[in-house]
Amino acid sequence: MKRRHLLRSLGMLPAAGLLGSLASSGRAANEDYRALVVVYLMGGNDGHNVLVPTDGLYTDYQAARQNLALPRNSLVALPGSSTGHSFGLHPALQPLVPLYTQQRLRFLSNVGPLVQPTTSAQVLAATAELPPFLGSHSDQIEITQGWTVSDDTSGWAGRALELLPSRLKTRNAAVSMNTARTLVQGRSSAVSFMPVGGARYWSGADVTRPESVDAQLIRRMARWQFANDYEAEYARTYAQELADSTFFSQLFLRASQPTADFGQDSDELPRLLRGLTSVLPLFKAEGLQRQVFLVPWGNFDTHANQRGSGPATQDAQLAILGKALKAFDDSNRASGLDMNVTTLVMSEFGRTVRPGSGGGSEHGWGNHWWLMGGPVAGGGVTGTFPSPRLGGSDDSDPGQNGRHTPTMAVDQVGATLMQWLGLEPSQFVDVFPNLANFPVKTLPLMRT
Repeated sequence: MKRRHLLRSLGMLPAAGLLGSLASSGRAANEDYRALVVVYLMGGNDGHNVLVPTDGLYTDYQAARQNLALPRNSLVALPGSSTGHSFGLHPALQPLVPLYTQQRLRFLSNVGPLVQPTTSAQVLAATAELPPFLGSHSDQIEITQGWTVSDDTSGWAGRALELLPSRLKTRNAAVSMNTARTLVQGRSSAVSFMPVGGARYWSGADVTRPESVDAQLIRRMARWQFANDYEAEYARTYAQELADSTFFSQLFLRASQPTADFGQDSDELPRLLRGLTSVLPLFKAEGLQRQVFLVPWGNFDTHANQRGSGPATQDAQLAILGKALKAFDDSNRASGLDMNVTTLVMSEFGRTVRPGSGGGSEHGWGNHWWLMGGPVAGGGVTGTFPSPRLGGSDDSDPGQNGRHTPTMAVDQVGATLMQWLGLEPSQFVDVFPNLANFPVKTLPLMRT
């Protein structure tokens, strides 16, 4: 059917129809806005080469890591000591040291999924209940982002957002910057997908120009109703995606580009974080209250060639990460969001301390994560730093490969962050069922 005939049969929506446009700026400033940005390092980032002990433990680290060990004189020293140790960072993460010094950056030592507090001795004796499918990428992504103890496929951030007080609930609260969704998937609420630019063009239709013929056509299609449940759900999802695309695209058109140096435009992470920081002030200005953004990135499954200058090495990826994160924090501060945005950097599991045969490392368990931003109680390391000695007290691997049992649960980190967003302690176990097994539910990670 020709377009003019189809339009005549459907009728035309006015420009102020289904989706409308953004409210004009000038709305009262929203001082209570809070956003959690989760940069998820895909593949299992090797935390042993992120946060490295520079005291007596370095000798054990060097002996165990062999060809993967970072030379002591290459490490970027972190000031002072924490958890009884002194530390250095991978040299590619040097841009983050000023944030640590300014108490805007905190490392979380030996984090991972746990059913209950567990020791390596219990693992070796098979006396502890363990998370299922340890070492499986797909399963551990689902577990670290959302596992409950049932077949529930929602994520801990998505579940928490659904339980926030009504005054804190908002549109577009759960946002993914690509097609991944577990962390922000609720039990009954939708995930908003926000590519940089906002998916402005739907075939020939520019969703930011509602007066155009093509835009009116797709807006009319979004109002179709069906008796069939499958068709009705498709139409509902279509309408929601169109509304999100319109909203995000109009925001990106209004956004001011940050001046900080995020890195190469050809690299995905700088592009994602540059785009995100440009629209965060507009989300605040539009009156949104609480948001969680999932930013998956990278290929850290470094079984081979982990060190070096190649683009797939951990060294090269950490260089991109460090520069982009520093620019992201600088840009949020410059736009007045100093105390509104917290960034969590996490991965599905750590790596073995012992190198593999291909110049890389194998799948581990516990890992080092970090938090960044003005709300973070930075300048230190939280948790118990594991001994890098192969076969030591923290090694739960029967083959003594240095596979560490976590001493900090993903659920404890998640509950702390969701409490910062407004989740009540009485709701913790609704979101994180395994927390019922932990006497300590939250951690001192955020400023009071």
